[in-house]
Amino acid sequence: MATLIPSLTTAQIAGLSTATIQAFTTEDWGALSTAQAAALTSAQIAAIQSQDFVGISTLALSGFSTAGIGALNSTQISVLTTAQVQALTSAQVAAIETSDLAGLSTTQVRAFETADVAALSTNQLSALSSGQLTALSSTQVAALSTTQIAGLSSAQIGSLTTAQIVALSTAQVAAIETADLAGLSTAQMRAFETADVAAM
Repeated sequence: MATLIPSLTTAQIAGLSTATIQAFTTEDWGALSTAQAAALTSAQIAAIQSQDFVGISTLALSGFSTAGIGALNSTQISVLTTAQVQALTSAQVAAIETSDLAGLSTTQVRAFETADVAALSTNQLSALSSGQLTALSSTQVAALSTTQIAGLSSAQIGSLTTAQIVALSTAQVAAIETADLAGLSTAQMRAFETADVAAM
């Protein structure tokens, strides 16, 4: 079927049944163009077999609708390669269901572009485990808005590494809830810049 897919119109792609979608092989998905990927419905995307995601090109994946990304389950999210995660647009990342974020490995979390991290809603960010949060690079942490920082739980704040704390701006530090500061260790407190401490 891989040889036939390039000849299918977007209308024909959109008309495929979920049973046909599930019958696609990895090779079939590799033949999908960005325009064809954009034509897939949410139901079709939700029907993609987890083992077939490896065949979807980064360009095709970036063509998925935000509704389609939102239809993915945690198992499908968990099999995305780091290259595929990096290919997601900020709008697509923002469309991931909070309950499905649990499927992300720490390697996948670190693969998010800074713009994607900044696009996470407070609900999405608060859904990240302490392990996922500590996987964020200093650059990713620095990209968080003060609203996102304020939305972190005490456990999440307490899990920040000293390198992540050093990366925080004074404005970000000022956004940390006072109650959340109580859970910080001595090593974490020492990681704050003098200006940061004054902003608390």
